[in-house]
Amino acid sequence: MTPDPPARAADAATLLVAVTGRDRPGLTARLFAALGDYPVDVLDVEQVTIRGRLVLGILISAVPDPRGLRHALQEVAAELGLEVEVTPGGGERRRRGGRAHVTVLGHPLQPAAIASVAERIAATGANIDRILRLAAYPVTSIELEVSGSDPARLRVELAAAALEHGIDLAVQPAGLARRAKRLVVMDVDSTLLQGEVIELLAERAGVLGDVAQITAAAMRGELDFADSLRRRVRLLAGMPASILDQVCREVPLAAGARTLVRTLRRLGYQLGVVTGGFTQVTDHVVNELGIDYAAANTVEISNGRLTGELVGPILDRAGKAAALVRFAEDAGVPLSQTVAVGDGANDLDMIAQAGLGVAFNAKPVVRDAADAALSVPYLDALLYLLGISREEVEAADAADGRPTPAPPVRRPC
Repeated sequence: MTPDPPARAADAATLLVAVTGRDRPGLTARLFAALGDYPVDVLDVEQVTIRGRLVLGILISAVPDPRGLRHALQEVAAELGLEVEVTPGGGERRRRGGRAHVTVLGHPLQPAAIASVAERIAATGANIDRILRLAAYPVTSIELEVSGSDPARLRVELAAAALEHGIDLAVQPAGLARRAKRLVVMDVDSTLLQGEVIELLAERAGVLGDVAQITAAAMRGELDFADSLRRRVRLLAGMPASILDQVCREVPLAAGARTLVRTLRRLGYQLGVVTGGFTQVTDHVVNELGIDYAAANTVEISNGRLTGELVGPILDRAGKAAALVRFAEDAGVPLSQTVAVGDGANDLDMIAQAGLGVAFNAKPVVRDAADAALSVPYLDALLYLLGISREEVEAADAADGRPTPAPPVRRPC
């Protein structure tokens, strides 16, 4: 059992040392060396540097007469070209409730959106302790560290702000589990890939209209997924099997997909794909990106042509969730440390099962059910929900000799 902290650290009077000015190497060391000449304990430290400007806050235990300490710090600050202020800290304030990370993404991100988020956080009785920028392009993403929060209530309150201002927003409890998510499983069609493979095949076969009608009937609830899939595949009977290879080579990956996979693999994540589509497509994706796990349906081929039938059981909504569980067991990862990403109704069970369920450019029913939603067209925005910044990604790419992409040119509307 972890012992309670000493009463002195929690309840005694404190002093807050606030330092601002231009940052330089060795500055922090000089300030703490000056503090070391006095019988104080360091209770909290926060330092942020913005465009070379330093903001440093140090909470220390109080001394009976702070004038000597204040004078010593002012001498060091004057020598370094800084401004320093020493004020009563009011004691360390304990906040009831938990801590949470609120990730905000906008394209662009307007001040009114941030104001709305901040107002709603305050309305719940929570406090914003820190704000970090995760990305400046191709989307703007910031992360707010919030204390005194109920993450479930925050999620409900902030959903309204996201809808009102057209931003993406995620609320996650703080703690080790956030960085410990070690298996990411993605849908393929319209998530990892741009577009639906079966529609591309139907277009080549000249039956796109018929396939679209069946898909619409399934969306209205008149057909279940398995029945609709079988009917659509039957329309492809007689097509040469080579058409699958052609579509695989031509259908583009989602923007940012390679960056996402490359970065997660560097960090030791394992990756899986699940789809109501076809193994012939997932085999291509697995080989191209280096995916660890895959589950899909298999189109039957005979004498080099599609028979219009499927081989084996249908991978449907329940099958996707079961695949997530199977992948996690094989990887030795608890479900609480998994991420599921999808866009359609047949992804709902998988999204509900995962530790973090993410709707990617998804239908409203999926957005409402997911823990977080991304409406930007960049799949690597998922990294920001995991607390990974664009700067970290680019630094890792540079270390591997990959060129850093130039930020987009912003043109007036």
